[in-house]
Amino acid sequence: MKACIMCGGEGTRLRPLTFARPKPSIPILNKSSVVHLIEHLSKEGFNDIVITLGYMADKIEEELGDGRIFGVHIDYVYEDEKLGTAGGVKNAEKYLRDEPFMVLGGDHVLNLNLREMYRFHEITDSLVTIGLLSIDDPREFGIADMDVNNRIHRFLEKPGSGEIFSNLASTGIYVCDPSIFDMIPADTKYDFAKDLFPDMLSRDMKINGLLARGKWTDVGNAAAYRQAQRWMLEELPGTTIAGQFSAKDSRITGPLQLGHNVSVGSNSAIVGPIVIGENTVIGDNVLIGPYTTIGSNCVIENDSRILSSYIFNDVTIGSNCNVSGSIIDNGAKISDNCSLENGTVIGPAAVIGRNSTIHSDIRIWPEIKVEEGTSVKEDILNESYV
Repeated sequence: MKACIMCGGEGTRLRPLTFARPKPSIPILNKSSVVHLIEHLSKEGFNDIVITLGYMADKIEEELGDGRIFGVHIDYVYEDEKLGTAGGVKNAEKYLRDEPFMVLGGDHVLNLNLREMYRFHEITDSLVTIGLLSIDDPREFGIADMDVNNRIHRFLEKPGSGEIFSNLASTGIYVCDPSIFDMIPADTKYDFAKDLFPDMLSRDMKINGLLARGKWTDVGNAAAYRQAQRWMLEELPGTTIAGQFSAKDSRITGPLQLGHNVSVGSNSAIVGPIVIGENTVIGDNVLIGPYTTIGSNCVIENDSRILSSYIFNDVTIGSNCNVSGSIIDNGAKISDNCSLENGTVIGPAAVIGRNSTIHSDIRIWPEIKVEEGTSVKEDILNESYV
C-alpha cells in the first residue's frame, strides 16, 4: 500500500520551534514526529511512501534516508514554490498513479487504524475517502455533512459562527483514487479542502467519509504539540532503561523511558510517565512530575521543579526553578530562581537571566538574552529570525 506524506509547510504558528527544524522534525518523546508517523504506517502495512518537501527539505531527507531502517521505501518530491496540499500531491503523481494511495500530513500524530480506512475505500466506488473525527470545536478544521451510507454531501473548510453544520472534522487523512490527478491543475496552488472537494461535490462526484476511532492531532500550534506529547506519554507501556542509570536516595515511579547514562541526585523524585534522553544529569531535591520529556545532555540543577514540560536537547535549568507546562528548545539556559509559567515557549539558545518570570503563553525567540530579574509579559522576538 502507498502513502504520501506532505512535509512542505513552514510551521509559522509553531515558531520559535520551527526556526531550527521543519515542523515534522519537532521531537515527540525525543523522536521526530514524522518518524513516529512512518513507524505507524509501516506497522499498518504502508511500505511504499512518497514525501513532498519544501521548507528545510534537507533535514527531513537526512533523517529518514531511503526508509529501509523503518521497513519502508521512501521517495522524495520537492516543491520549488508553494503548491497547496493537492498541488503538492499532484507534483508526486508519477509515484502514485497506479493504485489508490493515502495522503497524510507530516505533522500528524495518531494511533488510528489506517489499514481499515484504506480497505474501506477499496470496497466502495468513491474517488476520495476522508477520515473524520467528532470533536467539540471543529472551527479550525474542515467539516463534513455525511449520511448514514457514508456519503459526504457538504464540506466546508474552517467554518465561521453560524456555519458549523456538523462536528465531524476532517483529519486531513484521505484515501484517493489516482483519477483525481486529472482534476488537479499542474504547477499551481490548489488545496484538497478549499478547492478539490468543493469542486467534486458541485459536480455530484462521490466522496465518502469514515468515522475514525482513536487519537489524532495535527501539531499546528504549541497547545496541540503539548496535547500530542501528553497522550503519547500515556501510551508508554512500562519502564525501559537503555544502558547505565544511577540514582542516589531518589524516589522513582514509572512508567519511564530512560536513555543511557542518566543520573538522578539525592532526595529527588521522578513520577512517570516521563521520557529522559541520554547523558542527562538531574540534581538533588528535584521534582519531575508526570507528562514530562527531557532530551539528551541536559542538566537540571538542585531544588528545581519540572511539571508537564517538554525540554529538548542540551538544555540547562538552574537551581530552584519552577517550570510548568513549558517547551524549551535546544541549547537554552534557564538561570537560577526562574519561573516559567504554563504555555511558555523558549527558543533555541535563549538565555533567561536569574530571578526572572516568564508569564503564561509567552514565546521567546532564538538567542534572546533576558536580563536578570525581568518579568516577561510579552513575546520577545529576534529580528534576525523574523
